Amino acid sequence: MILGASGTALTADEIAFYRDERPWGFILFARNIADESQLRDLIVTMRDSVGRPDAPIFVDQEGGRVQRLRPPLAPNYPDAAALGALYAQNRDAGLRATWLMSRLHAFDLARYGFSADCLPVLDVPAPGAHDVIGNRAYAREPAAVTALGRAAAEGLMAGGILPVMKHVPGHGRAAADSHLSLPRVEAALADLRSRDFVPFKALRDLPMAMTAHVVYEAIDPEWPSTTSARVIGEIIRGKIGFDGLLMSDDVSMKALSGDFRVRAAAILEAGCDIVLHCNGVMQEMRAVAEATPELSGKAASRAAGVLAARRAADDMDETEARAEFQRIFETVA
Repeated sequence: MILGASGTALTADEIAFYRDERPWGFILFARNIADESQLRDLIVTMRDSVGRPDAPIFVDQEGGRVQRLRPPLAPNYPDAAALGALYAQNRDAGLRATWLMSRLHAFDLARYGFSADCLPVLDVPAPGAHDVIGNRAYAREPAAVTALGRAAAEGLMAGGILPVMKHVPGHGRAAADSHLSLPRVEAALADLRSRDFVPFKALRDLPMAMTAHVVYEAIDPEWPSTTSARVIGEIIRGKIGFDGLLMSDDVSMKALSGDFRVRAAAILEAGCDIVLHCNGVMQEMRAVAEATPELSGKAASRAAGVLAARRAADDMDETEARAEFQRIFETVA
């Protein structure tokens, strides 16, 4: 499992709980971030609590409205739609800016000790969909989303940060916010395959992916993909061909039902490798832990593969990268 924490420093109860349960990784949000030294100390303490200096530390640092690190810890960045608009004007400039922005994210994140960014967003929005994705998406055409998503992932990896593609097999048609309720998508399987699945299939070589809490009625009319063995087995592992580490979206989102032990068990039984719990509420984390076994078998192999996929950062000059990124936007936009 990947767990959150309640505040800017671990409590004694959290340290004891993490030491006993040994989550595979952690995820941080704005509530966990105060200043530079605090953030570094928190990440070190998290890793110390599980006795693994390589324990992955995740964050959602997309740019735009989903960006957990803000000034002065990191600049504010454009949203994905701005990158897509740039790509529509000048493909080379759009691809370069997208790569550079992810490389800059990597500079920002690596200095504090993060190892993974929940990016790229590969969802392809459809007309009438809820704006929970909206400008977080690069474009409305699968080919553009694919190209820009690849550039974003490569920029992160060039800076030593692991990417997580989301939300597989596609959140772009959802007419509801899965943080608040369970979206249902009625599109035919052929339409999903020709549009929604395309970017994920093209980037199936990436090390990690996060599921969508969405019901795809043409595939499994009962269960959202996160808890659907059919969606995970036939679509994500089958037609899309993704064999990396598959994590759930946040188990505490209201799209899922049942108590937290039931939710976590359903996620793992459906075929996810890792349960993600974000809000740091101890009672919920304990329930998730009750249903979460130690990593073993294929899930353990995939987790080891993730750690092995992380590479050393290139030798790019940060100042030059920031200047180039700014220059592209000023020149083209």
